[in-house]
Amino acid sequence: MTFAIIERMSENVLTVTQITQNIKEIIEGSFATITIEGEISNYRPNASGHLYFVLKDEGAQISAVMFKGKAASLSFPMKDGTKVHATGSLSVYAPQGKYQIVISRMEIAGEGDILRMIEERKRKLAEEGLFDESKKKVLPRYPRRVGIVTSPTGAAVRDILNIAKRRNPGISVAVLPAQVQGDGAAQTIAKQIKTANAYKICDVLIVGRGGGSLEDLLPFSEEEVVRAIAESEIPVVSAVGHEIDWALSDYAADVRAPTPSAAAEIVFTQKSEIIDEINAYRDAMKEKVESMIRDAKMELRTFDTSSMEIRLKAIIQPMKSRIENSKRIITEEMLKKVEESRRIVTTSVKTLEVANPENVLKRGFAIVTASGNRIVRRPEDVADGEHIGIKLSEGELVAKVTFP
Repeated sequence: MTFAIIERMSENVLTVTQITQNIKEIIEGSFATITIEGEISNYRPNASGHLYFVLKDEGAQISAVMFKGKAASLSFPMKDGTKVHATGSLSVYAPQGKYQIVISRMEIAGEGDILRMIEERKRKLAEEGLFDESKKKVLPRYPRRVGIVTSPTGAAVRDILNIAKRRNPGISVAVLPAQVQGDGAAQTIAKQIKTANAYKICDVLIVGRGGGSLEDLLPFSEEEVVRAIAESEIPVVSAVGHEIDWALSDYAADVRAPTPSAAAEIVFTQKSEIIDEINAYRDAMKEKVESMIRDAKMELRTFDTSSMEIRLKAIIQPMKSRIENSKRIITEEMLKKVEESRRIVTTSVKTLEVANPENVLKRGFAIVTASGNRIVRRPEDVADGEHIGIKLSEGELVAKVTFP
């Protein structure tokens, strides 16, 4: 296409519009999607929400625009001097004969690598169960002391303390100072979380910092900090950066607050709310007691001497009837048992009388005994010539055995 333009230029005189249109077709057709690295300069916020600025390096610069719809997805605040990767397409603005990049996505240079690293770490820790919802602890409704792990000189701690003072000055605060960005920050954050648990310093912990770049917030995505939060016996609120900022500490914490100020609003129960609750319980209790007293008074009004006697009789009479009925039943059952026992005894006496040997002898029978008082039942029980005794109903006889 370039050669065609040159050829046409040698034959014809082109208007400015024609040459610009040709350039526009070449540039926009050749650079439909590109990524440029450069430094933001001459940033001009616009009331419409569009972003206008320049991307530059040591040798050149290019105009840039990011329209409102795409600008809403930015994860960092725009400011001159920030080095970025801008992805979009080249466009030629014919009225001014300028070319520019229309940006659809932009991130701080190097953030892509950081985001990939964080995402990989997130998957690993999630697989270990550090982010499981089942492990989340409930924040105490009325904490006595709140611990804050953050920079002692940052805006975050000032915001939290101001809100704490406004909402409930009766809750004590323990600031556990920590470095929140740069080398060694993750170690100091994790150490202070462990210290709070070891000495049971507080009932709930706020761990976080104010806003910053993705790199500034990186310590709160370090594995050491995430594990310390997940292992904390004290409930933890993660409050890192602004609402659009996310760190791995947010996933491990029991509660994620969009900002440190929001964390303070969550943790520090409004004193007036507590007073209102107490008053509500008091009023409910008072009403309940008064209702019980009213009911008791109404009951007492129905009692007098005559009615009491009637009521007592109404209670006692059924009981007396039941007692008399039980007495009658018991007496009848006892008489039945006595009669049954009498019949058994009579029958037993008759049986014994029938079996009495004396009575048998009176009927003409005798008892024959051999030597040793053996009862003789058969002839084989004695020997020929043996003397035997014969017991009669009256007296005894002695005889000598003689076999025929």
